[in-house]
Amino acid sequence: MPGTADILRTAAHHINAAGLNTGNQFIDPTTRSIDISAAIYVAAEVTCPNEFHTDELTSLEIIAASAPAMTAIRALSDSLDTGPCFTVIAPGHEVPDYIEHVSNWSATTPVFGDRPPNAAEVIGALLRAANLADTTSAVPQQRAA
Repeated sequence: MPGTADILRTAAHHINAAGLNTGNQFIDPTTRSIDISAAIYVAAEVTCPNEFHTDELTSLEIIAASAPAMTAIRALSDSLDTGPCFTVIAPGHEVPDYIEHVSNWSATTPVFGDRPPNAAEVIGALLRAANLADTTSAVPQQRAA
């Protein structure tokens, strides 16, 4: 199974090849461009569920159920200059929403910006997060060989 850095680099390649989707669905049914979280999932699991084209809620559940994808999404989230929003899961209990954070980051104009990040900037963020994952791996055997 690929390590976090490899997943992030492969996701960058997927976006470079398919384009960055910032609209509805995780994969645009017309252009086939891919959302950043979906690209990370595809890189981690080496499969692309049909739901990514048609069902956003199920897509979110599929991505959230993948431990390697979520590890990579969190690594990217942690490397961004903004923080994740929090989702209330029960009264008094909330959890960070890393999928929402990275997908919204790639699709939203920053507060003092004039446009959302373009595909090249998103790819750059993925590659920087991959480099950071390489350099901060505390246990060498956790890396892919």
